[in-house]
Amino acid sequence: MNRRHLLQLICSVPAAAALAACGKRKASTAALKSDARVLALGDSLTFGYGAPPDASWPAKLAELTGWQIENAGVNGDTSAGALERLPSLLGAGSYDAILIGIGGNDMLRGVSPAATRDNVAALVSQAREHTPYVALLATPAPDAMRAVVGSLSDAPFYEEVAKSGQALLVANVYSSVLSDASLRSDRIHANAQGYAQVAQQLADQFKAAGWR
Repeated sequence: MNRRHLLQLICSVPAAAALAACGKRKASTAALKSDARVLALGDSLTFGYGAPPDASWPAKLAELTGWQIENAGVNGDTSAGALERLPSLLGAGSYDAILIGIGGNDMLRGVSPAATRDNVAALVSQAREHTPYVALLATPAPDAMRAVVGSLSDAPFYEEVAKSGQALLVANVYSSVLSDASLRSDRIHANAQGYAQVAQQLADQFKAAGWR
């Protein structure tokens, strides 16, 4: 290799590296429109068990954001149940964003962690085919002792699923609220104040993520 060719190669390296870096950089997230249609898929925590219907976190989040949020929370639902329900929900309407909060009942009933993880991953995958705006709300692992001392923590598989499925992980929201006895209606559900706290924390995290 002659000197001229060597200099050309050396000089081209920074430019090539810069182009490669630009190729890997994710585009900034655009904010959802102010009246976006949003599906909230989940269990009793999404439904708002333990509080009046207008005090559920989807209702409160709608007030905070202006989004039109459909509450598709079902008391006692599992990840398998949500997976059965999602296709018909998506077939019946078009949503700008989908919020998924499921898995607590799986853990309470002793469903295999692998099965729950696979079901939640499938939910995220189906939702991502409908819209790029998919958020996964982590649910705390059931632990009576940690609940008593107010230190619940998210089940770890939510972070794994969100990362692999390219969903927005909403962490430590349910865990923080349900760790506070004054915000609970019973040991596993929030009260009206608790759901208001959930909605505010969700609104804050969505704002930080550029969704609003």
